[in-house]
Amino acid sequence: MERDRITAEYLDEVRRSGATAAELIGTQPDSELLNAYYQGRYLSRPLFLGADERARLETDLDNLRSALLSLPDRLYGGDLAAFARAVGMTDVQVSAIMRSRGDTTTRQARADLYRDTNGFRLLELNMGSALAGIDSADMCRALLAHPVLAKFAAEHGLGYVDTMREVANNFLVECGYPPGSYPMVAFTDWPSSYETLAPYMHQFAVRWRELGLDAHPCHVGELEFHGGRVWLRGRAVDIIGRLFMIEDLLESSEAPGLLDPLLDAAARGEVRIFTPLDAAVFSSKGALAMLSDENHRGVFTADELDSLDRILPWTRMVRPGPVVLEDGRRVDLLKYALDHQDDLALKPTLLHGGHGVLLGWHETTSPRLWHERLTEAMDGPYVIQRRIRPVPELFAGDDGEPVPWIPVWGVFTVVNGYGGAFIRATRVDSDIAVINMGSGAFAGCSMHVTPD
Repeated sequence: MERDRITAEYLDEVRRSGATAAELIGTQPDSELLNAYYQGRYLSRPLFLGADERARLETDLDNLRSALLSLPDRLYGGDLAAFARAVGMTDVQVSAIMRSRGDTTTRQARADLYRDTNGFRLLELNMGSALAGIDSADMCRALLAHPVLAKFAAEHGLGYVDTMREVANNFLVECGYPPGSYPMVAFTDWPSSYETLAPYMHQFAVRWRELGLDAHPCHVGELEFHGGRVWLRGRAVDIIGRLFMIEDLLESSEAPGLLDPLLDAAARGEVRIFTPLDAAVFSSKGALAMLSDENHRGVFTADELDSLDRILPWTRMVRPGPVVLEDGRRVDLLKYALDHQDDLALKPTLLHGGHGVLLGWHETTSPRLWHERLTEAMDGPYVIQRRIRPVPELFAGDDGEPVPWIPVWGVFTVVNGYGGAFIRATRVDSDIAVINMGSGAFAGCSMHVTPD
């Protein structure tokens, strides 16, 4: 059974029950962990995936990862620094990436996708440890406290992945610690964002400790370096659980100096960083433009191309000159972008959370603004990407009647494969341009048909 049929049958059950959205959110409002970040904004049901849909999505994301990680070798002769510069990294960022590079690239990632009439389409790929939504399994458990979903899930064989438990396993496996070793983890943010995130990080650290990581929140300025170890509040640190991001290095001229002692310690083998900063290179939208570029199709395998063609929208670096469209036509990029504003988005290659994104079709994006921003972006760290038109999902409203929402699927990949999904959604009538928690989205989770 696939998602459309599962969803329709579940909404029928909700109608028969007379349950409202306020009832269907279950025990989510009782969770200190969830409320510390999501502030009471919860979706009234999980999104559903059929068994075949989940397997196909996992395969596509695995092929996407394979193609991404091959780009330095296939296009730059193995030169990661050259690849990093090509996707928009500054010299300061490239230096940090090269000093923090791991033996292997993490398998931990979250692909943010819309679902249109043809299936899943990728908005961006966030690879590394600074990922929101790892607590989505808590949402599933809380939703299942309501008898309508509990009964429906049991009858239809629906389950979910405990993403938080999978990420704890990622820490151990990728940092070389055996189960039960209970390594000391400094759960580390950047000073300027720590004050805001600290309450959530403290709640999160409690859960990490239940899952085998001796986690303690801090910001990078609290770490000390002496005696061949990294220290936090008098305790030797085994793993840095990295929440800070590569763009934090551009915050001020002092920022690189704040991170240098940690990178030096990691290079000497005094501490492990989960995840190393090289993950940020593969999260760049500039890397997606390389995957989308018709000039590079010859370097990918047939399986990789099949997946890329299915989930990756047309994406190009903002550069003067000709580009090839999906139908094979050759056009001038700037002229085409100006003439097709309603069908394109302008995005910075490295920023996250919707920062710097300009949607050509949004009512606030005038032709003049579109022209100005495109011209300013030319030859800079920006891409243009084909608009994806997502299919709305129905959720029970305040009176129990279905209301259409637009969801972003945040699908995790982990050491063990598919890692669950974190959902952010806004009502169709909200007119929110970029869907994320900062713009007022509601949070949710996903359940899938489990194998027999």
